[in-house]
Amino acid sequence: MVESLTIRRPDDWHLHFRDGDTMRAVVPHTARQFARAIVMPNLSPPVTTTALAAAYCERIMGAVPEGVSFTPLMTAYLTDNIDAGDLAAGFADGVLTATKLYPAGATTNSAHGVTDIANIAGVLEKMAEIGMPLCVHGEVTHADIDIFDREAVFIERVLQPLVDRLPELKVIFEHITTRQAVEFVDAAGPNIAATITPQHLHINRNAMLVGGIRPHMYCLPVAKREEHRLALRKAATGGSAKYFLGTDSAPHHRGAKESDCGCAGIFNAPYALESYVTVFDEEGALDHFEGFASLNGPAFYGLPVNEGTVTLEKVPVEVPAEVDGGGAAIVPFHAGETLSWRLAS
Repeated sequence: MVESLTIRRPDDWHLHFRDGDTMRAVVPHTARQFARAIVMPNLSPPVTTTALAAAYCERIMGAVPEGVSFTPLMTAYLTDNIDAGDLAAGFADGVLTATKLYPAGATTNSAHGVTDIANIAGVLEKMAEIGMPLCVHGEVTHADIDIFDREAVFIERVLQPLVDRLPELKVIFEHITTRQAVEFVDAAGPNIAATITPQHLHINRNAMLVGGIRPHMYCLPVAKREEHRLALRKAATGGSAKYFLGTDSAPHHRGAKESDCGCAGIFNAPYALESYVTVFDEEGALDHFEGFASLNGPAFYGLPVNEGTVTLEKVPVEVPAEVDGGGAAIVPFHAGETLSWRLAS
């Protein structure tokens, strides 16, 4: 039986820091575990230019604890009238690592998102030309589409046509939640990859709805049926280089979650590695954990692997009922549970 596991220091290829006091409270949780993180740009107002990304990066770095090595990798929020020249310059200067496609209305602070992918055709062509990755929130937002079908319909109507038209574009299908997404990624060419969150490996939609409404299990895309959770676990732990770690950690204060219109998002940053490695242990796939957490993401983004290491031990760790969120408490993923692994160093 494996009692400890040492891997290259991992990265988080999708998370939310928010801004202000909340950002300052949550950044240390990520910096404790990860060397780098792809930071989502859906602030209010959103991060739509290189200058705004640079300023946000500076604020994040101000929240990193002294003596801790951490690098935020910045993204720009695509809009219908985004400036392709500014994106290209930001990418060339190393300020921007990628862009983010939010279909308008898909999730938190996405009202300024793209209303029709045809509106940014020229931008995507420029990105393909310069090798700039596109991070995608893969859901349609049409009122006639059931919320549990949004991802599958997005693949059919938007993502597959995009990949067919621009096969050279690097696309990260973020926080996938369905068997259809796994099948799409597996069948696609080398320029298509996907991130998978810890919550979508642990929970299905029963977690939100059985025994009462559980708002702290509500995120977008929502958790799906058990068949989809099992497909995700197989994809994450199966050793394919197309899948890598992206927490989609999304902090909201307790009151914003437990309201008459509760916010979407699960805050998993405090125990992200412990949550992930528990799944790999349960699936008998600890030998594939380093690839998923530390190697596949850098390879896809064309970045070097981190030099340092982290060690996880098979020792129980209790997840607190809440953590400081900068002005108000945040309920973390696995709140009140005991995980079977802990981050030792």
